[in-house]
Amino acid sequence: MALNKPANKMITVTNLSKVYNGTCVLNIEHLEIPRGQSFGLVGNNGAGKTTFFSLLLDLIQPTTGNVFNNEITVSQSEEWKPFTSSFIDESFLIGYLTPEEYFNFVGDLRNRNKADVAAFLKNFEDFFNGEILGRNKYLRDLSKGNQKKVGIVAALIGEPEVVILDEPFANLDPTTQIRLKALIRDLSEKSEMTILISSHDLIHVTEVCERIVVLDKGLVVNDIKTSEATLKELEQYFAGGYAKEVKESSEAENI
Repeated sequence: MALNKPANKMITVTNLSKVYNGTCVLNIEHLEIPRGQSFGLVGNNGAGKTTFFSLLLDLIQPTTGNVFNNEITVSQSEEWKPFTSSFIDESFLIGYLTPEEYFNFVGDLRNRNKADVAAFLKNFEDFFNGEILGRNKYLRDLSKGNQKKVGIVAALIGEPEVVILDEPFANLDPTTQIRLKALIRDLSEKSEMTILISSHDLIHVTEVCERIVVLDKGLVVNDIKTSEATLKELEQYFAGGYAKEVKESSEAENI
């Protein structure tokens, strides 16, 4: 059941940090994500993307600060969970279930009966491409790409207000990537669903997100409203970082 509050701010983080073994891996002073925004998060490995999403979902506890989801402090209440959904990786699936069993399991959690779930799944026949339903396979026996299809669609059951997807384009073939981008754009345009996506693929994220935040070593280093120039701007940023790393490595070798 969704909580329909008038506030435009859907996600707010304040003084949010996470420290592991004395190393700060995430430090965000303040960040707001409005209701209905398609929000992209990019950064190199170790930038803090998965840590950030894990904090949003209360999978780990922050060292300092708070996460607010629709004005609810996520670490102090369960009230945000009914309207929030996610797919982080395949380990969150239940491997001994078939896709149909898993969809019905998630539907039950979202107060949807089997008929509701079956009707919902008809919207994804092209996305599934005949590889998911009616195959009599357990989730653990599906390819990584097909497991990802199941996880993404399951995250959309019950019309959640917030959907968080970590690397949704990874392991998908080009046709499925195109269909997923169309699906995300359609959801963003036709509903007030707030969609958060992390990705290493700059092209995909600029095509589906209206706003992109760049993380580097746990810090927000850029916050961009997507435009025709965004992809080039991101490519220049990451190319510059790579050139700097090569230069520093070369200088270290010459010492």
